[in-house]
Amino acid sequence: MLRGKVFIGLGANLGSPKVTFDAALEQLKCNDCSILRKSSLYHTSPYGFQDQPDFLNAVVEIETDLPPSPLLNLLQAIERTLGKKVVCKNGPRIIDMDLLLHQDHIREEGNLIVPHPGIPERDFVLLPLVEIAPELRHPVSGRMLKDLLSALNNGTHNGKTETW
Repeated sequence: MLRGKVFIGLGANLGSPKVTFDAALEQLKCNDCSILRKSSLYHTSPYGFQDQPDFLNAVVEIETDLPPSPLLNLLQAIERTLGKKVVCKNGPRIIDMDLLLHQDHIREEGNLIVPHPGIPERDFVLLPLVEIAPELRHPVSGRMLKDLLSALNNGTHNGKTETW
């Protein structure tokens, strides 16, 4: 398989998210993934389960030879290495790594769905994704991601951002 561009979402609200995100990127590099771009860090309210600390979210663009399924396995292995434990669905976590987009692949098999089905309704994914890839289109709907973001909360973000 030819090297392809992939977008990965990162989220955390326990521990030191910036340190954990950096460790995750180092592990990706050790597995022949090149980090092309990374977004700012977005402070966001919890999604789903509300009784928990706010999250720090980001998106990175990488280049890799790994097909979607082996890449998902790698992301899950990195999460485990960094101490991820699922307490409850959408609950607090030390790290969450989501395979958002893998080139223009559209695939659903087992626990793998590409593009990630939550992209159109999650501003904490769309904001950093649009920041680093403003002209990107959703592979299923064909809509520009910035248009999907505009449709959510009028495309605004009330939280704090910081550089990473």
